[in-house]
Amino acid sequence: MKNFTFKINENNYGVKIVSHENSTIELEVNGTSYSVKMKEEVKTIKTPTLVRKPASAVVEPLKVSNPNSGSSGSKIVAPIPGVVLSINAKVGDRIKENDILLVLEAMKMENSIASEKAGIVSAIHVKVGQQVLQSDIMIELE
Repeated sequence: MKNFTFKINENNYGVKIVSHENSTIELEVNGTSYSVKMKEEVKTIKTPTLVRKPASAVVEPLKVSNPNSGSSGSKIVAPIPGVVLSINAKVGDRIKENDILLVLEAMKMENSIASEKAGIVSAIHVKVGQQVLQSDIMIELE
């Protein structure tokens, strides 16, 4: 298993651990075999098991609040950095409140970006596959 060299009182000892079961260790010191029983059992580290609750069937779309929105128009900005997976609107489309405008992938999760209010799409500033940073303007509504 493992080899060690110990220096005790100016003498070198070659120690080879042959096996380890429960509290008994079989080892060789300079070629002589020994069986050593530990007073306390050596604790083994267990790997934690990740337990997740099942995903709910209904996924709420992510609503984006717009600090930059004025009375004349609304801007849909990226709530988190990610990659645009799909765009569900075109310039000129009439959008209702809570319509899903695009899907943004962030940290291997798909986030549906919904409109906060009704309007008409006046500009789309992103393409499918494009990376966006947080607060980047993606879509403008009138």
